[in-house]
Amino acid sequence: MATIIWTRTDEAPLLATYSLLPIVTAFATNAGVNVEARDISVAGRILSLFPERVKDDKYAHDALAELGDLANRPEANIIKLPNISASLVQLKKAIAELQAKGFELPDYPDNPTTAEEHDIRARYDSVKGSAVNPVLRQGNSDRRAPEAVKNYTRKHPHSMGEWSSDSKTNVVTMQSGDFRDNEQSVIMPADDTLRIELVKADGSVDVLREALPVLAGEVVDATFMSAKALDEFLLKAVARAKEEGVLFSAHLKATMMKVSDPIMFGHVVRAYFHDVFEAHGEELLAAGLNGENGLGAILDGLSQLDNGEEIRAAIDKALADGPDLAMVNSAKGITNLHVPSDVIVDASMPAMIRTSGHMWNAEDQEQDTLATIPDSSYAGIYQVVIDDCRKNGAFDPTTMGTVPNVGLMAQKAEEYGSHNKTFKIPADGTVRMVNSAGETLMEHEVETGDIWRACQTKDAPIRDWVRLAVSRARKSGMKTIFWLDESRAHDRNLIGLVNKYLGEHDTDGLDISIASPVEATKITVERLRQGKDTISVTGNVLRDYNTDLFPILELGTSAKMLSIVPLMAGGGLFETGAGGSAPKHVQQLEAENHLRWDSLGEFLALAESLRLAADQGNPKADVLADALDKATEEVLIQGHSPSRKVGEIDNRGSHFYLALHWAEELAKQTQDAELAQYFAPVAQKLRENEEKIATELLAPQGSAGDIGGYYLPDDVKAFKVMRPSATLNEIIDSMVARG
Repeated sequence: MATIIWTRTDEAPLLATYSLLPIVTAFATNAGVNVEARDISVAGRILSLFPERVKDDKYAHDALAELGDLANRPEANIIKLPNISASLVQLKKAIAELQAKGFELPDYPDNPTTAEEHDIRARYDSVKGSAVNPVLRQGNSDRRAPEAVKNYTRKHPHSMGEWSSDSKTNVVTMQSGDFRDNEQSVIMPADDTLRIELVKADGSVDVLREALPVLAGEVVDATFMSAKALDEFLLKAVARAKEEGVLFSAHLKATMMKVSDPIMFGHVVRAYFHDVFEAHGEELLAAGLNGENGLGAILDGLSQLDNGEEIRAAIDKALADGPDLAMVNSAKGITNLHVPSDVIVDASMPAMIRTSGHMWNAEDQEQDTLATIPDSSYAGIYQVVIDDCRKNGAFDPTTMGTVPNVGLMAQKAEEYGSHNKTFKIPADGTVRMVNSAGETLMEHEVETGDIWRACQTKDAPIRDWVRLAVSRARKSGMKTIFWLDESRAHDRNLIGLVNKYLGEHDTDGLDISIASPVEATKITVERLRQGKDTISVTGNVLRDYNTDLFPILELGTSAKMLSIVPLMAGGGLFETGAGGSAPKHVQQLEAENHLRWDSLGEFLALAESLRLAADQGNPKADVLADALDKATEEVLIQGHSPSRKVGEIDNRGSHFYLALHWAEELAKQTQDAELAQYFAPVAQKLRENEEKIATELLAPQGSAGDIGGYYLPDDVKAFKVMRPSATLNEIIDSMVARG
């Protein structure tokens, strides 16, 4: 029997799973498809790190490691829901919640001194950032807007804010001294083992990383960001925002870029509160209040300082005297600088562009903003879109084209650089990357506090990336652009390899080209306005950025994208969209018992997963998939997607209507008489009880929703909240029993 693995993740997607997975299991089981859940949530991964302390096998099992092994086998069929790329703040909150639930976990050691503390910290740190995706993504990314979703959006467009030709919104980025400026890159001539070392000014050597394995043909990069250049840039950015009368906002990725970006976030906080740190920096830094965990952590820590109230007054003065800050939650006074994980660049920038180039100020009003993105590698793409909107107005979802993406990410393609090869430099000197023969491959003169990083991208994924791009170009007939910049060291090497591997394929009649990210963006947005489609073929970072930027403009959300990862070993990984707004969804559920999370991404991924199950030997799964696609289209057409407002249909209601439409489609299809016969009475029961079920699903709304935990909900409480219709539950659960 074919088996689909459904991942249990975090926040709103996890809550939706309590409602949706029983329906999926009931339908799939009756078509001979097994569905199993695996817990790869932040809480689940934390608990699996300490099997000696967690005695229950349910929690001690390392599901991520299991799925990482499965992803390298041809039978893999995994549906991966959005998970938290945990920042240190989120990690500590999760640990505290688990401790409060009775799990005997150690505290996170901020300053480990013993071997045991170093071990504990290393275990916890393995949960931070993009810990899940590199393990499961053993293939490259194929993301696109499904035709049914695109057609629906054209008929029922989402709202787009109006743009003014005199908008003062802009992106500001570094011109020198950043990761892009300092990058070096080599292609390894043979398998080897590398060492990263810091040669200090006094001649002593610190080994930062040893025994780093690399393969022949692998692209290895090294670069650094100058702390001095970063500080100079940020001070000018703060002054510019004040002078221009716009909001100051910072856009980083302090979750996935778990080493570099929290450090940069700390620099941003210290730059905005420059006068505060000039006067009180010694006390603040001694207390660990350096801004890397955000302004909120500084404010929380002031009570522990003798002069805490004096510093608080200085912070208030800086807020009054400085440029207005973009707000995350105006009502609660939570600014852009409060929590590093609150403003993630790939989600925050498209949302700002969609909202007239505005963010929210302290009065909860929209206002132009200076979007500060320190590293210049990809900041330019957002400036291009802003300039285009300032000139031509907002995009029109009813007429604009589409931008699918083919992304290089297989086998931990590390363009992010936020892995175990990223370091905050402890002393002036030279960082060298040395091969096993003692030869220096790359080196940089660095100063204390600089951020140095290395990245690796293996040859086999690059070959597969080019193959997938050609395949998508051939199948779609779309213009296809590799977003690569010959003036950047990493991209120069990739351009050579792309040209080499394109020669291995038949590209006659295809429109495939290479352009820098800025030029590619200009071409793409011009074509978008003409209603033309363009495939963006990108590295890992731009994969992340583009698969939020364009879907948010096209569809209103990136959650509606179809995200397929054809695994290099032959199986499939099916991702279900972005979870960037998931925390707000949970907050609304807890306050109003209304979950506005849209599971459309899950519906789309499940259909493709079922088709893979059919390819793996189960023809009934193909019938199930075709019916599911039709049911999904009906959910859209009939307006059965979740509303944002309490008292209206929410995530649970959309799941009911999916089940109803799915059963009806299966009942009337003629490919499989057995399935039609089975699902006909199911469809009849669901339709006959439609009004009753809808009433039962709406009844709890308006009151608090108690799920018993944020990172580890109580299953009994969560099922009660997410499955409030006894009538629907009886129909669905009886299907499983009879199946």
